[in-house]
Amino acid sequence: MKYRCHIILLLTITMSFFTAPFAYSQIKNGAYFSTLKDEKHELKIDGDYLTWTVYKEEPANFIRTVGGFFTVETGKLLVNLEFNSEYDDNNRKQLAYPIDFSNGQILISIPEKLIFDKTKENTQELDGKWLFATRGPDTGQERRGDDNPRKTLKFLMDGRFQWIAYNTETFKFHGTGGGSFTSTSGNYIEEIEYFSRDDSRVGATLKFHYELKDNDWHHTGKNSKGEPMYEIWSKR
Repeated sequence: MKYRCHIILLLTITMSFFTAPFAYSQIKNGAYFSTLKDEKHELKIDGDYLTWTVYKEEPANFIRTVGGFFTVETGKLLVNLEFNSEYDDNNRKQLAYPIDFSNGQILISIPEKLIFDKTKENTQELDGKWLFATRGPDTGQERRGDDNPRKTLKFLMDGRFQWIAYNTETFKFHGTGGGSFTSTSGNYIEEIEYFSRDDSRVGATLKFHYELKDNDWHHTGKNSKGEPMYEIWSKR
């Protein structure tokens, strides 16, 4: 009887281990890519936050983007969205897709199976999530914080960048753009690979200067019209 109880206890512990929720921390931070037909799927993960963007490279064509806080539970990827570029069409604020992991790959069924491969690690000084705070210079003016529903997020990871403008209350999506970047010795360079407002901007190279002050990124240069620009972004 004693041995039988021990066996039952061991089975209970084993079953609870295999049915426990998958911790998001077990997914390695970084940028992941998958291709379905001629559409490129780009997944960026940082802790419990992700963005998922779909676009075509030839010819350049932005398709959609979503992002928000996620968990993985009993084989499901669950995302509480902060933004959804197709919200006006589908009214979706949550996502739930079957997910699996194999040899460093992320497998998500939508229902077609996407196999995401991680890009080579490329850690840089500006990596992370940044929220637009205010126009510079910093003279003590009011800042737009995380509590403000109107947000512009910049997400930089493994040499990949994306900015997204959105409203978390109305779910109004205002635009996005992204591609590759470098940030070294105060020089920040973006290579645009998708742009929701104008596909013709793809291929452009934008050069700026940056300086880190406490938790702020001071971003200076010229905008697309050639006008002087000074933005301050705060680390999220």
